This record gives sequence, C-alpha cells and structure tokens, in this order.
Amino acid sequence: MGSKTKQKANHLNEKPGLHVWWRLLRPHTLTASFIPVIVGTMLASLDGEFNLLVFLAMLFAAMLIQAATNMFNEYFDYKRGLDNENSVGIGGTIVRDGVKPLIVKRLGFIFFGLAIILGLYICLQSSWWIAVIGLISMLIGYLYTGGPVPIAYTPFGELFSGGLMGTVMIGISYYIQTLQITSQVIIVSIPIAILIGCILLSNNIRDLEGDKENGRKTLAILAGRERAISLLKWLIISSLGLTIIYIGFGLLPIYSVISLLSIPKAKFAVETFRANTTNVGMIPAMAATAKTNTIYGALIALSLIFHIIFPFSL
Repeated sequence: MGSKTKQKANHLNEKPGLHVWWRLLRPHTLTASFIPVIVGTMLASLDGEFNLLVFLAMLFAAMLIQAATNMFNEYFDYKRGLDNENSVGIGGTIVRDGVKPLIVKRLGFIFFGLAIILGLYICLQSSWWIAVIGLISMLIGYLYTGGPVPIAYTPFGELFSGGLMGTVMIGISYYIQTLQITSQVIIVSIPIAILIGCILLSNNIRDLEGDKENGRKTLAILAGRERAISLLKWLIISSLGLTIIYIGFGLLPIYSVISLLSIPKAKFAVETFRANTTNVGMIPAMAATAKTNTIYGALIALSLIFHIIFPFSL
C-alpha cells in the first residue's frame, strides 16, 4: 500500500486484519436487511405467531443477501473503473487492501449459497414460493451493479432497494410465520421502505459528482444536489407522517409514537448534507440516514412488543 493510500485509510479510520473483511460487508447498510425482518416478525407475533428458528433463518439469510450485494457492488465498480484508492463509502478491500477482485466476487456467491441453504429451511417451514421470491431478490442484488444496465446506474435504485428490502422483506417475514399476508402488513411496511430508499439516496448524494463523471443517471444526479437533499428531507418527513396517520387509524399501536425519537438523527443527516460538500464530510450524514432507519425500525418493533404485553387501543 502506497503512502497516499495509507494516509487516506488513516483518514477514514480504516484498519488492517479482520477489519478489512468487516468493511467489505459495509455494516452500516445491513440495517436495511435486519430491521424489516424484525418488524415483519413482530407484526406476526402481534397476530399470535412466532417461530424462533424461522425468524433467525430469515434474519441471517437477509443479511447474507445484503452483504453479498455489497460485495458484488465492490467487484463490479472496480471492474468498471469507478473505484480507486481515494474512493470513500466503499469497503476498499480491492483498491486499498489489495484483495484480489475474484476473491470478493466468489465470496459474494458463497454468501448467496449460504442464504439459499437457510432459504430451503424456511421453505420447508412455510411455502416453496418463498424460494422463487428469494431467487428474484438475489438476482436483483447481483444486477444492482452487475449486468449490462446496472440498476445502480439508473434513477430506480431507491425504488428497487426500498421496495425489495422494505415491503417485500417485511411481507415475507410476516408470511413465513403466519402463512398469510394482509393489506395492513403491506401498508405498515411503507415508511420503512421509504427510509431504506433514503439510505441509497443519501449514498448517491454523497457520490453525486463521481457518479456523474462515470455516466450514472441516479435520482440524485437528475434532481441535483440541493433538490436531492430536499427530497431526502421530505421522504423522511412523509415516513414519519404516515406513522402518525397509521397510529390514528389503528394500523399501529399508540406505543409506536416512540418512533418519532428518530427525528433528531434524521435532522442531523439533512443538516450535515447541507453543511458539507466533500465526500468525507458527507459520510456522517449518510451514516445518520442509515441510523435513522435503524432507530425508527427498532422503536416500531419495540412498540409492537409493548402492545403484545400491554394491549391498548385509542
């Protein structure tokens, strides 16, 4: 590793050893996989159904698929020449740590294989239709940065990530516990789907200039920096607004009002984006966006647990 690369790595607080592989997982993005599974499972528990082993299998399968998607992202962005030793927001496993690209790609497929094994168990406990949905999810994860027209290069990345990791994942997590799906579950999933889409939008705001130079047409590029930040703000507001509406209509318990405690983190994210224009300076804003989803989702799940223990209706 050259001196410039070392300086960059130190500036990003990157460390050698096991930390290399931990960064490859992009742990700050894994919130988009485990929060939907937890919320979907808690909604099933609210209806009196909970199987711990099925829940754990779904939880780890979702995280494996998300991590594998991150690995393919690292591999294909490198192969297309988008990543270099100064790139931020990536694991840096290839361009800074010298891990062979093929190893990263193969590791992604290994993670997919492990997810398939867990998926087989889930199917045995529920329905083989889950296998179809799971394979489609993995295909989309691969095509996010792979294939002739990567989804990440289009304005539809937020829609795919939010819809798949939010609504679909919550729906599956609910279905494998109850063997049914309801309109209420789909409706309740929308705020989380929006917040997961916001994680990708924040990533694209940070990478806007670099993505534009490399020919991407992301939503952030098409909207422009200031409008993209405003869009991020209003998407978060709409997510929290829907939560209040759901509480009013009885779709969520009154306890779900605690999810509004995620507002300070969301506010910090937007304000930090507005105050910084460098990639490194915007990293805390992207991290805060991901944490907003984590805090919101965790508090929604906690509110459902409260409602199971202490039922209360307006």
